[in-house]
Amino acid sequence: MTGIPLEPVRVLLADDEAMIRAGVRAILATDPGIEVVAEAGDGRTAVELVRAHRPRLALLDIRMPKLDGLAAAAEIRRSVPQTATIMLTTFGEDDQVARALGHGASGFLLKSGDPRELIAGVHAVAGGGAYLSPTVARRVIELGGDRVARRPLARDRLVGLTSREREVLALVGAGLSNAEIARRLHLVEGTVKTYLTSIFTRLEVRNRVQAAILAYEAGLVEPVE
Repeated sequence: MTGIPLEPVRVLLADDEAMIRAGVRAILATDPGIEVVAEAGDGRTAVELVRAHRPRLALLDIRMPKLDGLAAAAEIRRSVPQTATIMLTTFGEDDQVARALGHGASGFLLKSGDPRELIAGVHAVAGGGAYLSPTVARRVIELGGDRVARRPLARDRLVGLTSREREVLALVGAGLSNAEIARRLHLVEGTVKTYLTSIFTRLEVRNRVQAAILAYEAGLVEPVE
């Protein structure tokens, strides 16, 4: 049974389009475990409000005035590292998504996606996991070209992993947090963290999202159609 957390996930929402902010806020308001504590219409204000409110995560539009979402996310990570970031994207922003992968964002959500993905993404990232909208995951994989041709290369990178590390990587790709992985595999959370450190080192990836992409490319996880 899943209970409502004692403290809701505190979220900052940043998008330069007021109607988009209103729509996202309305979706988040349907979940009593999420609280929008501040909103911003540009990246600079978003950074200032994150410093003031210290939310658990910031939902950032990739394209914003004054400071775009990627630059805002980088500054938030420098000044308020306990605040995770999720990028809100649209079709046609593939180059920004690719850049964001290298900058440590914890999640990617499509603005026109299923509202349930938004709720799931917030909770996954707030719990220490990573979350890729299935549609965004497919697009990111397609950015690299022929997935069929790349799958053997991705699988080659996984050769040095143990069977348990592969299990952990697959669950990272599915968006599970450390606590959820620990429960699924009947491990203590500290052991999961040890596995992740080893996985990131062996695969030479920086973060959970990059690991999740590799899990998709290797076929450990299949994007939902």
